Amino acid sequence: MNSRIPIAVAIAALLAAGAAAQAPAFAQGSGGASPPAQGSGAASPPPVTFRVEINYVEVDAVVTDLQGRVVTDLSQADFEVLEDGRPQKIAAFSLVNLPVDRPERPLFAGAPIEPDVQTNTAADGRIYMIVLDDLHTSFANTARVKMFLRDFIERSFGVNDLAAVVYTSGRATAGTEFTNNPRLLLDAIDKFSGRRLRSEALELSDALDRMAGLRDPSNERDLRLLDPLEAERAYEARTMLSSLRNLASFMEGIRGRRKALLLISEGISYNIYDVFNNSSAGIILQQASDAVAAATRANVAVYSVDPRGLSALEEQIDIGGTPQGVSPQQFSATRTFMSSLRLSQDSLRTLSEQTGGFAAVERNDFASAFDRIVRENSTYYVLGYYPSNERRDGRFRRIEVRVTRPGLEVRSRRGYVAPRGRAPNSKPASPPNALSAAATTAFNSPIPTTGVPMSLSAAAYKGTAPNASIALVLEMRADAFRFTEKNGTFNNRVEVAFSSVDAGGTIRFGDRHLLGMEMTAPTLAAARERGFRVVSELQLPPGRYQLRAVAAEEGAGRTGSVFFDLEVPDFQKQGFVMSGLALTSASAGSTPTVRPKNPLGDVLPGPPTAAREFARADRLALFAEFYENLPNVTPHVIDVSATLRADDGRVVFENREQRSSADLQGGTGGYGYSVEIPLSDIAPGTYVIHVEGRSRATAAEAAVGRDILIRIR
Repeated sequence: MNSRIPIAVAIAALLAAGAAAQAPAFAQGSGGASPPAQGSGAASPPPVTFRVEINYVEVDAVVTDLQGRVVTDLSQADFEVLEDGRPQKIAAFSLVNLPVDRPERPLFAGAPIEPDVQTNTAADGRIYMIVLDDLHTSFANTARVKMFLRDFIERSFGVNDLAAVVYTSGRATAGTEFTNNPRLLLDAIDKFSGRRLRSEALELSDALDRMAGLRDPSNERDLRLLDPLEAERAYEARTMLSSLRNLASFMEGIRGRRKALLLISEGISYNIYDVFNNSSAGIILQQASDAVAAATRANVAVYSVDPRGLSALEEQIDIGGTPQGVSPQQFSATRTFMSSLRLSQDSLRTLSEQTGGFAAVERNDFASAFDRIVRENSTYYVLGYYPSNERRDGRFRRIEVRVTRPGLEVRSRRGYVAPRGRAPNSKPASPPNALSAAATTAFNSPIPTTGVPMSLSAAAYKGTAPNASIALVLEMRADAFRFTEKNGTFNNRVEVAFSSVDAGGTIRFGDRHLLGMEMTAPTLAAARERGFRVVSELQLPPGRYQLRAVAAEEGAGRTGSVFFDLEVPDFQKQGFVMSGLALTSASAGSTPTVRPKNPLGDVLPGPPTAAREFARADRLALFAEFYENLPNVTPHVIDVSATLRADDGRVVFENREQRSSADLQGGTGGYGYSVEIPLSDIAPGTYVIHVEGRSRATAAEAAVGRDILIRIR
């Protein structure tokens, strides 16, 4: 099967096949393998967990009154869950009520400032897997798909949401992993191009015209087998359904949140019910059942959006009359087209209705469809239980969710398909790179895990060709860990590891650091107040990456992970290019810092920091480099500058300097630029640091720059 996405490849490569299901039960933020905590109906969303118990079932439910308004004041006692008519004991309960958080944008800026620090505390929103079924979308609808998805991302995607983009054709480098960066999502969507095969009706009509008089037109089987694309049509249907099954299984471990799979597709027009005349009908029917089974087990709701809208019938314009030598009673191109259209729309309806979503077909109002998707994934109840029927018989288990309060309507998925066969061995597989099982589980999670609040910054600088040096700063909340006291010191051991996944799914593991912390009471108090920091480094060639950092407390304690989307320029070849931007402050030195690698130790006055909020008494320092790869140019000047601009656009700090190209003759480095910014005279508020370089090497000056959003309190 050719369909894959980078994040799925990363997970598959991290452990041997099936290792995720073999890992021991582990709940992020719970400190153990107990079921999710029961709630009282509070509106704050529960932390997303990554659990792997085989016999745990989670179902989400939307409750509305008679006017269709969402009801949010129910408690666990108001709910009943039945499986195959038998009451089940609710082991976990919570209300999820998610706002759509908008990105912060300074008043003077035309667009939000893209954050240069990623945290795992902001990933508490909706989870979307956007599946672009280019195999079953016509090229004519390419622009329409891009238009309504762009509108969805720009209008309804919050900074607390996560989404991934996948192509069913297997274009791994075109998609993107789970991210909350709208720019990366839109870049992946803009690569879409439909490639659906020509309709069966047209192929049959043309084939029958070509073969008029060569076959017996009264033989219905001869007519059905004339489609020259039948085998390719079947292959693409199998590929799409296998993709859906694998993606649903991939998200199975995410608990505590509704998971939406947005399938953008014109559906499968292959007749799976005609097992006599279509050689792959039985296989495709089974794969469709497998895809639904995987989605129901994983509690993944499939929302199908047919980009044809109400224009689906326009394709009939291309269909001519009746083929030569065939009467309308024997073959009708229009009738065949209508049959294929009905089959394709039914395939979308089945996938959606059986998994708790809905299918937006035969409609041009795509905005309202996406609005409904957002609503259904914003306010709902999550109920978890361990089913009394533990048989692994592969049978469908009907789920019914009821509320005892009269006059309310409950919408939830209809059931799930139980696993089949023997349960996986509970012994974890040997993790790669000497990682502990807890760290491996965190690396395995499709989305950031939140047991340890973390922030990660990454800045790329020119390294030894062909690689760039990536300066990493990971900051963690120390109060998330449990320290033990011995002889007046407070002790703990925390494992920290870094990795990267490139656009093609290749994993590169960085260093693993085992931090043995022995702190005095004052140091521990400072760490609990300010957290602690790990400074490290990765070596990566040019390209697009998702960096991952994991921290795991020894003894199966708390674990967290954070992702960072990074684009590494080709510092060796691009004409004029800027490095990343590193930041420190006078107060950064008071945060306990471990420096197993410190690539910026010689250029910053203190340890680099991932903090972006500072007190007025603080003083900032930043460092960047500019690189030129321009052959045969005369000596020239490089202008470098840094400005601090208030929300209304006022410049409250400015520094301008020059560098001479003569300083780099025979050198291999860049034009270094460091500057300090005092904050004592600057009022509290939101500010943007802009660092820029301009080369006068040619008549047309080249300029590059970067922005950092900070807050002063």
